[in-house]
Amino acid sequence: MAQQAYMTETDNGGSGPEPRGNRVRRLFDRLLGGRRGDPRIWRRGLFVALCAVLLAVVMLLHSHIPNTIGNLGSLTETFLPWLGVFVPVLLVLALVRKSATALIAVLLPSVVWLNLFGGQLTDKTASGGDLTVVTHNVNAENPDPSGTARDVAASGADMLALEELTPDAVPTYEKALASTYRYHSVQGTVGLWSKYPLTGVRDVDIDLGWTRAMRATVTAPAGQVAVYVAHLPSVRVKMEAGFTARQRDRSADFLGEAIAHEPLKNVVLLGDLNGTMNDRALNAVTSQMRSTQGAAGNGFGFSWPASFPMARIDQIMVKGLKPESSWTLPETGSDHLPIAARVRVATGG
Repeated sequence: MAQQAYMTETDNGGSGPEPRGNRVRRLFDRLLGGRRGDPRIWRRGLFVALCAVLLAVVMLLHSHIPNTIGNLGSLTETFLPWLGVFVPVLLVLALVRKSATALIAVLLPSVVWLNLFGGQLTDKTASGGDLTVVTHNVNAENPDPSGTARDVAASGADMLALEELTPDAVPTYEKALASTYRYHSVQGTVGLWSKYPLTGVRDVDIDLGWTRAMRATVTAPAGQVAVYVAHLPSVRVKMEAGFTARQRDRSADFLGEAIAHEPLKNVVLLGDLNGTMNDRALNAVTSQMRSTQGAAGNGFGFSWPASFPMARIDQIMVKGLKPESSWTLPETGSDHLPIAARVRVATGG
């Protein structure tokens, strides 16, 4: 009898493998510190769950946030990737609260963020390309323009665009870059240096009353490329007015119109647009061009501020050209980081 009882107990005790569903549920309960059947793990953390759902909705429907009040929509879109930092915070709170409801809710913003920006986490760079292009807002108050010029020239760029040039600093940049770039043109506060001939150089009206954009044709060995260099007006975040960007938005529309009427097939835009690819206010430009960072970069490529980059407001965009690689260059004496890209020229441009 004793032996039979022992065998019966062994059979009922589950000497075989435990069902998968039981193991998962036991792990879930142990993770939350509850016990099986404890209803409190579903009742706790409702506020955390609500915050997670709200975060997911903001990221998913960011384009519907109105700009009528302080350009709140554009402000959100400028720093949209950073909303992802709230996901681990909410996850920790869900675990601290031992809430199954909150833990499941945190999955929502996680999935939305990965859907929006997961592609930025992969390395899309490739070898090859015909032209290396660089753009840099050198900062009007740059204490070392000669050093900045040498740094960006060392990148090996075939075409170099500089923004926020001052009349006093232009001769310094011209002298420092003369040995590397045979051709150059400065229009107002922007300039283009090139290893290949420039023709059709002119300023581009972006409705400012002074020149902060230009256009030129670069005749490279692989074909002709229309190059636009632009520095859109700055934006400000003010307590009383929110995200003030009306002048920048209007200038973006003018710039987009100029690019839309460009007769050449191969077009590259280099400059400080004071806005990200997510910002709807730049749609006149971004809707017709590709970001080299988004297409062929590794990571987000944040460029500003240089001391702790939080947004990519400096852009290299192309139309007709194929991005092969895109990257950020080391810090110079500016408050922006220079950015670079390698592109392939389409035939027949």
